Amino acid sequence: MPTPVEIVAYDASWPRLYEEAEARLKHLLGPLVLAIDHIGSTAIPDMPAKPIIDIDVTLSSLAEVSEAGRRLVEAGYEARGNRYDDDVWAFLLKSATPRLRVYLCPPANRTHERRLAFRDYLRHHDAAAAAYALLKAQLAERFAYDGDRYTAEKSGFVRQILAMAEETAPGGSRRSGNGS
Repeated sequence: MPTPVEIVAYDASWPRLYEEAEARLKHLLGPLVLAIDHIGSTAIPDMPAKPIIDIDVTLSSLAEVSEAGRRLVEAGYEARGNRYDDDVWAFLLKSATPRLRVYLCPPANRTHERRLAFRDYLRHHDAAAAAYALLKAQLAERFAYDGDRYTAEKSGFVRQILAMAEETAPGGSRRSGNGS
């Protein structure tokens, strides 16, 4: 069954809702966690987004994914599998409003690093953020019931932003690739 692509206006409560979710995740996962980061469009001020708070949880090691995943499932999250062929394990909490999508990542994970680079670039480059917002609106209208295609069609833009993020990173040391 097709799932509608729902893009809503930026909600100023998203940062607070992320902080609340972060506190719950720190309590739930405890010493397994190295870092928790707000990623995706809800992490970019004024960016229209799907009403889902995306969160990357960097664990102390890949071996911790099993235990962290068990704890998330016991807390009501639905396991969504390994994403991006990069040891990124997704979990969705549908009972939250907005929904919470948590990704468990091992340390130094490329997908996680690219998501942070994409987020940070858009946070600091208004023209790029505006272009991304426009693209998202156009794609949501064009692929209103095809979330996979909506996401796939954004990939070229994401690659361009990541290339620019790498060019502007101090020392040019930032990696590029996929993204949020």
